[in-house]
Amino acid sequence: MLMTDQQWAGIRQRVEALGTSPASNDVFGALGHTWVLEQPLSHAELAELEAQMKVTLPEDFRTFLLCVGAGGAGPAYGVFPVRRVQGRWRWEGDGAQLADLSRLAEPFPEQGPDPQLLEELAAQCPEEEDFDEIEEFDDAIEAWDERWDAVMFNPDRTVGAIVISHRGCALRNWLVISGEHRGTIWTDDRADEADLAPLRSEDGTPMTFARWYTDWLRRAERTALDAI
Repeated sequence: MLMTDQQWAGIRQRVEALGTSPASNDVFGALGHTWVLEQPLSHAELAELEAQMKVTLPEDFRTFLLCVGAGGAGPAYGVFPVRRVQGRWRWEGDGAQLADLSRLAEPFPEQGPDPQLLEELAAQCPEEEDFDEIEEFDDAIEAWDERWDAVMFNPDRTVGAIVISHRGCALRNWLVISGEHRGTIWTDDRADEADLAPLRSEDGTPMTFARWYTDWLRRAERTALDAI
């Protein structure tokens, strides 16, 4: 779904109206973003942001920033706002720092660590019965966790993408900025023993930023209406 300036028309007003509904807090995440939208970016601010990042953002995200807001109320606990801090632009939110903003122009890679490496690591996972002392087992598990995290959370796996929202319990969503998957939303459930994966629409197509946001808004409106 490619969103032009005109297609975003009225979206900000719908979000703001929803925030005044007596049932607005029944929408998941509402207590986090409190229905507040940042002010939209100006064309000059967007140009400065893209120049600093050395990328052109996906078109539907660009027009969202210009027409709806620079972040705020949105899916889960909201869309991470992008702000200029001491002359530099950055996204802010729980986990936003996981994205390497200096590497946004690099293509987001095909996902999945080397299966053989994962199999070898899994086979090395300590078993409590192999240790005489619980402290020794705890130390071995901690060391193994560090090796596992070094593979699963390798920053090379998320180049070309930004963290766009937080879903709670260290579960997040990424927006791909560069590469074959540009403009799509990926779920990050690595904290829950699952991997990065493309978010898909009901018809199986990859979820774009615009589809992700407008689907959320329609569901939120239904939730608030049903609760009245």
